Amino acid sequence: MEIATNILAIALAFIMFALGLGLTGNDFLRVKNQPKDFFVGFISQIILLPVTAFVLVIIWPISPELAIGVMIIAAAPGGVTSNILTSLARGDVALSISLTAIISLLSVITVPIIIVKSLGFFGLENVAQNISLTSMAITMFVIVTVPVIVGMIFRKFAANAAIKFEPIAKNISIVLFIIVLLGVILKHKDNIVPYFIDAGPITLVLNVIMMVVAFYVAKLFGTGTAQKKCIAIECGLQNGTLAIFVGETFFNAEAFIIPAAIYSLIMYVTSLIFIFIVRNLN
Repeated sequence: MEIATNILAIALAFIMFALGLGLTGNDFLRVKNQPKDFFVGFISQIILLPVTAFVLVIIWPISPELAIGVMIIAAAPGGVTSNILTSLARGDVALSISLTAIISLLSVITVPIIIVKSLGFFGLENVAQNISLTSMAITMFVIVTVPVIVGMIFRKFAANAAIKFEPIAKNISIVLFIIVLLGVILKHKDNIVPYFIDAGPITLVLNVIMMVVAFYVAKLFGTGTAQKKCIAIECGLQNGTLAIFVGETFFNAEAFIIPAAIYSLIMYVTSLIFIFIVRNLN
């Protein structure tokens, strides 16, 4: 069974549905009510993260295909588990939910643009010719945006059922993510070690740099401690399932997919270390 055409698409759609179950109108109004904190987090993830990744892949001695794989994970929105880890860090969970929701919805535009532009820069025009910006956006809209909207509609018209099912759905999402990650590792097991050697260091550096940079950018703009924790975690935890889905669906080649899988393994370790360091900051 192909991950891209079966389990992966279903898993990603369910994960985004689970995200939608937890959203209300207030999560989007927070842009108006908490503009500074939101825009610091928004700019950090939408602009600073891809720019940092771009600089790294230029100076790092890796293949163009692996470089695109790094850009795919950098372009992905925050993962749904960022909300849970923000809570563990005693960060601003409400801000985390807003950032995850809005950036996830915008990813149908931002991810295709970043990837297509990166393909041209790294001289992979032959690959770019087979990828339509419009088709990528439409595919992501169907798999990412529609399930979120369905989840929100369910929450709106069946609030009690949605509230009861939401924690179950999040647990299922975690299990699905693990299945997807294991599936990728098993599928590419013959080359996972050499690719890990090539892509592991750069994904680790990207992850650590972004959490540190996001934390201090938030500090520079005067956000509160809880908000700094949230923004750092949002920039460190990416939606690995979405990144793997993009790699499998549009490229179906190991070099484009492995960086997302490696990052997905690394990010939880670094995030837990970060939480241990900042949890008691006031």
